[in-house]
Amino acid sequence: MDIDWRRNNTLTNFFYSCLPCELESQVEIENFLEKKLQKVLGIKSEKLEESIKKGNTKFYFSMGVPTLLFKKETGKLESGTVVYLSDEIEVIRGFPKIKRTLLLYPAIINYFKDSVAVEEKMNGYNVRIASIKTSKIFLKGSDGENHSSHENFEIKKNPMKIVALTRGGYVCPFTTKKAQELLNLDEFFSDHPDLVICGEMVGTHNPYVSQYYPEIGKLGFRVFDIRHKISNQPLSIENKRNMLKKYNLPPVRLFGVFKVKEAADQIMRIIKEIGSDEREGLVMKHPSMTISPLKYTSSQAHDREIKYAFNFPFDFGRAFFFSRVIREGFQAYEMDESSEELENRSKRLGKSIILPMLEIIKHIKEGEPAVEDSIIEVDTLEEAEEFVRHLHNLGVSTMLLKYEDGNAVIRRIHNATTDKINNYIKGGLY
Repeated sequence: MDIDWRRNNTLTNFFYSCLPCELESQVEIENFLEKKLQKVLGIKSEKLEESIKKGNTKFYFSMGVPTLLFKKETGKLESGTVVYLSDEIEVIRGFPKIKRTLLLYPAIINYFKDSVAVEEKMNGYNVRIASIKTSKIFLKGSDGENHSSHENFEIKKNPMKIVALTRGGYVCPFTTKKAQELLNLDEFFSDHPDLVICGEMVGTHNPYVSQYYPEIGKLGFRVFDIRHKISNQPLSIENKRNMLKKYNLPPVRLFGVFKVKEAADQIMRIIKEIGSDEREGLVMKHPSMTISPLKYTSSQAHDREIKYAFNFPFDFGRAFFFSRVIREGFQAYEMDESSEELENRSKRLGKSIILPMLEIIKHIKEGEPAVEDSIIEVDTLEEAEEFVRHLHNLGVSTMLLKYEDGNAVIRRIHNATTDKINNYIKGGLY
């Protein structure tokens, strides 16, 4: 079965066509929303229709399966929620946003009430791994022609396909392949097809966010949540860690479960320790996971992100810079630092702003564009090219710079920074 979303620009009808049977039918979108999606997703058809009309819901084919992607929050559905319309409707909910606390002491006491589990927040990219059921129609012949005869088609059913989705909701071919190389997922999803593994892909050969972790090296994965597909409800800390141990899946580091009265002091101690190791931060969770988590990051992480962003200052919004400076101010206040400690924090923050800016201005003045290169390990040139196509589809300006001995160098071009700095160097006004 094939579905054409594009034949009617008003999106009031779906057109279904079966290639082997040469049959076609039409279903009104209102009927589909009311009788199918509304029931599965638990939100009113009016909300769904409004999302479609505003362009917040995208219709496309993913892995040959008709797919709905919610690019923005719709009702109770998080942005990044994906709905696969195969033999049955499969829903993978978007990962909910985690709120941040600027001051530990009042937030923890007011928010958690009794106890707090503290896990490490790693610096990588957010991935949801799930299994979906698919069925596809294939040509029996290999000549590439369109055949209309029934015997020229066959339906091949794949009862389970494992996919890795980045935060935006798109299947990343690189991440999907690497996740299955790094983790033993078949047994987990065979036993639990209704669950989603949420985690962080980290390491130096990470094409999105590169950071060195001594226990990871080039590439690794750490699980921070296991969630139910449709409800998006997470397993408790204890159940999650027991399940990960059973299937030999690596969790993020758990620093401990603390009583609320002692939690802030313990977290302050831990954040200083991991900050000195140039690590990212912490996520604070209620052990039952019935309360949404909170996150808190180290000063070194703020500086590192600011330094990176000021290498490409016009490709990041002002809110990116402002929020990290605000975090630094509140953290310095709560830590009640000495004059010497405050001086060191201020110098570190200033260097993260000025030095990369100066370097990129000089670089562009010499006629070079603002670019960054990352290395990924792939088995073939075709895999590298597929990943670059994936980035292009996301609107990221990239190119495959080099492929040699299984290593692909991916270059990302930051056009806004290049163009605006060039303009200002030539006398353009800000």
